This record gives sequence, structure tokens and C-alpha cells, in this order.
Amino acid sequence: MISGGGGAGVAAPGGPGQPLEWKFSQVFGERAAGEEVQEVDIISAIEFDKSGEHLATGDRGGRVVLFERTDGKDLRSRRELERADYPIPRHPEYRYSTEFQSHEPEFDYLKSLEIEEKINKIRWCQTANGARFLLSTNDKTIKLWKVSEKKLKNVSNLNVDPSVRHGNGNLVGSSPVQSPKGYAPPRSINGGAVRRTLPPISSDFVFPPGGIPSLHLPTVWSHETALVARCRRVYANAHAYHINSISNNSDCETYISADDLRINLWNLEVSDQSFNIVDIKPVNMEDLTEVITSAEFHPSHCNMLAYSSSKGTIRLIDMRQSALCDRHAKLFEEQEAPGSRSFFTEIIASISDIKFARGGRYILSRDYMTLKLWDVNMEAAPVATFKVHEYLRPKLCDLYENDSIFDKFECCLSGDGQRVATGSYSNLFRVFGAVPGSEEASTLEASKSPNRRLVQTPTKSGNRLFNVRGGDSPGSEINGGQYDFTSKLLHLAWHPVANVIACAASNSLYMYYA
Repeated sequence: MISGGGGAGVAAPGGPGQPLEWKFSQVFGERAAGEEVQEVDIISAIEFDKSGEHLATGDRGGRVVLFERTDGKDLRSRRELERADYPIPRHPEYRYSTEFQSHEPEFDYLKSLEIEEKINKIRWCQTANGARFLLSTNDKTIKLWKVSEKKLKNVSNLNVDPSVRHGNGNLVGSSPVQSPKGYAPPRSINGGAVRRTLPPISSDFVFPPGGIPSLHLPTVWSHETALVARCRRVYANAHAYHINSISNNSDCETYISADDLRINLWNLEVSDQSFNIVDIKPVNMEDLTEVITSAEFHPSHCNMLAYSSSKGTIRLIDMRQSALCDRHAKLFEEQEAPGSRSFFTEIIASISDIKFARGGRYILSRDYMTLKLWDVNMEAAPVATFKVHEYLRPKLCDLYENDSIFDKFECCLSGDGQRVATGSYSNLFRVFGAVPGSEEASTLEASKSPNRRLVQTPTKSGNRLFNVRGGDSPGSEINGGQYDFTSKLLHLAWHPVANVIACAASNSLYMYYA
């Protein structure tokens, strides 16, 4: 179904369609048993850069934390790595790099609304001159950050002795200054000499021959570097509703931002102007029937983008057709089965996230119950449907009562497009095979023992093109069939070239490899 290159730097997995064996790699921010998690520490966004060398997370406290890949990075060549005395890492490993406060809580005085500092999305931009750039957004404001190395400067060989201080804490001169004739350095009350200073300039003052020999220029040197984040642009006041998506264009010059009713096009260099390219707001708000839930640029065609709606549809638009893209080029919608409509039909049909496959041929969408894989050349139905929450269908009424039915789960694809993944409840995530004939449908737990709750479910074969996979109950073996709806794994990301998944369980970042 989807083909592509394998993951670099990772041990070759089984053949296409064979389930991967996932193993725990790392965890950052693991909490101790019984430790209470602060709301501001909960991770709300995860994103790998295009190379996979860097990883960024955002949290509800408005902070962005960066991680960098370390395995073999400090060695000059693979040959040196092979000669090393320690084991060769077979998968990417990361370390904490830096963090910065991206957004602060604000207040909209016109609408009397508090604007949370929570980071909704992070997107990496093109690297330039060794510096890394990324976009981060909360509900209203998008910011462009530049993260670069800065040398830490140290000053030595001063004209003062840091070991000698007088009463007020100021440094005292260490070497006696030869005072010009007629000038005596001032003394402190206790008789000690205060900071050596040059005498006041007067009409009869002259420097002694050869100057003052004890004075010299300090030495400035640096041998350490530190990552420093600077805000380069602030894109504000362009959205009346909460921003749910940002996506970089393949031209590396523009990006889009989407809220419930509009999509705006920005130039990275222009922060005070944007262009509205999609507007679904009706003249009368009482006629509103759907909202925009996610938007994504095509990975290679700079004129194409897709956005999803709360009605379960995906629209592909071509910006070359008109300035305001109020007409879609393609509409992807699956017709519901006759007699299956209920009170919850539209709620569970709402798409929470969409992702393009690397080549742009396929679109992965996530609604509450399923993952769906769409071929951009086939609008009538998805080429594959993966059941994620089918076992929760009898509990939809309870999920509606506790608002869990409105949870927005993200989805991701592997770099070669052969697998897809998404999150679930009880800190579980699901991995499905996306190639024809694959029976892979793994359930893993975000913990140091990911396979503790592993369930392999046979594929229910269907039509060769229109098939359904993974119809199961992964929670049936967990806690006696009980589900923890407070522990939800909403955010995860797949490494662009390796079989590595990073996922967020509350305030902890777990990483797994296969």
C-alpha cells in the first residue's frame, strides 16, 4: 500500500507485514509512585524535526523543552564508534538540550477571556547558519523561535583581587598603584584601602613616565557554549477563535494557522499581516454545522493543503484556484451505513488529527473510534480502517457524561509509511501495519515495560482495498476490563527515518524503538 525507504541507524525489522518488537528506550520526567502531577507540567505537544536529530515538547505551562540525539554524535566516524569499548547503540538516543518559556498567560480585555499559556502545536522550520528555528502556538499567538549556540565569555587577569573585599563587599585592588605625586588613595573607616581608582583629573595632573605599571587590560576568553533561545517573530491578533493547527509549507517561506472557522497563510518574515485562505464562518452563526479541526500542508506541493472537519470530512484544496479557497479540489468522506445513525454519530465522527504520508499520496486521519488511511486519488472511502476504540462503543453514554468522548487523539505514520500509530486510554498506544496483508495490531503501554499489556489481534480480512483491521478489545486484559479514562495518551510522534516513537503520558516523555 505504502512504500518507502527503511529507517537509518536501526536494526532491520522483520519483513513487511511482520509485527515489530517494541522495546523501551528512554523516559524523561518520570514521576515517582504517588507523586502528584502539576497541571502546568503535562505535555501538550511533541514534534521531531525532519532529520530526527532533535525533538521538541511543549507543556501546559507554556514551556518548550528541546532534546538532541546523542548516540555516536560526538564521534568523528562510525569506525571510531565500532572501536569504542562501550556497546554500539542500535537506535537513536536523546538527551536534554535546553528549555525556554514560550508563552505566558494573557487576558483579552475586549472579550474578558483568559488566554492560556498552553502550547497547542510545535513545528520545526528550516535550519539556517547552524541555528534551529521552530514555531510554537497557544490559543491565540504564534511565535518564531531561534535556538543557537552562544559562547559563554569569561573575563580574567583583572586589576582587582577577588579574594580581598572591604566592608561594603566591593573588590579591593590587589597590587599597589603607584600614585602620582601629591595624590594619596582614599582609606576606609577601618583603615583598609578601598577600590583603587585613578586620581581625579585636574589641570596640574600628569601621568608618571611610563604610565601606571600595575594597570593592564583584562583578558576575555571563552571555552564553553550554551543554547540560547530568542523570539524572532510574534504573529498575533489574526485569529478570533482558538488555534488548533500550524503547518509549515515545503517552500520554507510560508506556513498556515487554523482555528475553528478560518485558515490563514503567513510569511515567516512578516508578522503583522496574514492572508485568509479558508473561511467557513456562516453569515448567521445559528447556521453553523461544522468547524475546522486540523490542517496540514502537502509535504512536497506548496500549493496543496488539507483540512479536516467535525463532520468527519477531509477537504483537499489547491491555492492556485483562487485567493479564497472556498471550493475544495477533493472531498474525502465515508458514507455511514444505513440505520447506524445515533445521537453520538456526529460526535465520534469528528476528526481530531490528520497527517500526510511522506510522499503525499496518503492521508491518515484519527476520529474517536478509528484510524483511517486515505488515498488522495480515491475519495469515496478510506483504503484501510483501523479500529482503535470499537470496544468502547457500548460505553458511549458514559463517555459523553464525563466528556471523554470529546478527547482529541493525535496520529502519526512511520517514515517509510508501512505503519501507523495513535494513542488511547490507560496510557496505551496502538501500532498497526499499513501494508496489504499485514496483521500487525499491537497494543503497548507507556511505561518501562511496554509489552506488559501487549495484545496481538488477527486482522479481519475484507475487501482488498477497503478493509478493516484491528477490531478488538485491547482493554479486555487490563484491570479486569476496567479503563482509566483519566490516563490518556493524546500526543505522540514517529521518528522520520527510524522505528522510534515518542509519546507523552501526563508529564513524562517515553521513547520506544523496534
